[in-house]
Amino acid sequence: MYRHLLTTLAILSCSLHAADLYFPPPDSEGGWREAKDMKSCREKAGMDLAKLETAYILTDRSTAHGGLVVVRNGWLCFERYFGRASRNANPDMASTGKGFCSIACGIMLEEFKDKIPGGLDTKVFTEQFLPQAFPLNDPRKADITLGQLLCMTAGYWGEGQAPTGYVRGDAKPKPLKPVPGQNIKDLDKSSLNVPLWCDPGAGYSYSSPSPHIASIVLRNVSGMELKDFIHERLAKPQGWGAWDYCLHRGDFVMPHANGAGSTALHATDAVRFAYCLAHGGRWKDQQLVPPAYIEKCQTWSPYNPHTPFSLQWEHNADGHVAGAPKDAFWKSGAGGFCLYVVPSLDLVIYKLGGKTGQYDPTLTRIPQPEPDTSRDTWEAFPGSAFKEGSGASSLNRILEMVCAAVRVE
Repeated sequence: MYRHLLTTLAILSCSLHAADLYFPPPDSEGGWREAKDMKSCREKAGMDLAKLETAYILTDRSTAHGGLVVVRNGWLCFERYFGRASRNANPDMASTGKGFCSIACGIMLEEFKDKIPGGLDTKVFTEQFLPQAFPLNDPRKADITLGQLLCMTAGYWGEGQAPTGYVRGDAKPKPLKPVPGQNIKDLDKSSLNVPLWCDPGAGYSYSSPSPHIASIVLRNVSGMELKDFIHERLAKPQGWGAWDYCLHRGDFVMPHANGAGSTALHATDAVRFAYCLAHGGRWKDQQLVPPAYIEKCQTWSPYNPHTPFSLQWEHNADGHVAGAPKDAFWKSGAGGFCLYVVPSLDLVIYKLGGKTGQYDPTLTRIPQPEPDTSRDTWEAFPGSAFKEGSGASSLNRILEMVCAAVRVE
């Protein structure tokens, strides 16, 4: 009841101050207000431009293509790209898209709570929520909750050549042997059939089938495809430009968006999404995302006591990123992409990355700006600590450096 009261007060507070908040128009109508020179960056955004430049240098040295976009206090105070990246490019953001799937699920739980009254506690491997899963290939799956799917603690086997699992109280990862994972030719079936490495809730393993299965639940509950749901509930109200999922794979067109990622947004729209989360899910006079759901993304979850990963977002509630506030949360993606939200600083950051293939325009069929191909053959400096730019040390350091640029008067 106390948490409900706090949430109600937060909504009322947001409503009272909504008129005072700045929300940018679509890029086609002028876009973000800007404070990119040293004086306006300091006075309007409250940021030290020289320190942002240093963060950009690290960004530039970490991946073949990429960029850094920073918004503070509603001011676009830093925006710079290199290689094939640009404001209007639509790169494959890889697993950064998992964060979009999660927020869509949060909206679905509020909007369709009469259909799924148990919320995150709902055991979803039933004929009502996941008829595609039957017959179950493991009876333990009947105990998997939506919250466990979104926290990657449903027991699903991790991915990659060297998957690992984590159990609360043991900092040492448990090595898991590789098993077949998602297959884009039959995304639903392949995701549902991945085996369990542990009982539901008993451990955490980074497993992309889990959020995709959550997106199937959203599809069955809402009657809408994930892409269409995000477009109606987030993209249209926030004024995104051209965007899509990377559904085109050669001659094959995926029938469903992958809840595990591959969103493709313009950079200035990615920070619109993050800015909405930083302001409790509000956009102008609309409450797009339930604030209580966003709060759950920022701290330890009862569905994942094993690692600081809640509802597809890594969070800093334990302070493991020492140079960032504890309310910071973010989602990264292969190739060095990461979208950060720091509500207490009114700060959002989008670090672009990517290999050349992630900028292939055939993935979305969206017309793209003329690319700068000068870095297509780029390689990290031998011995670089930030090789490929997608490691946690690199991404955490970018967060710390941008937070350090916040001016304290």
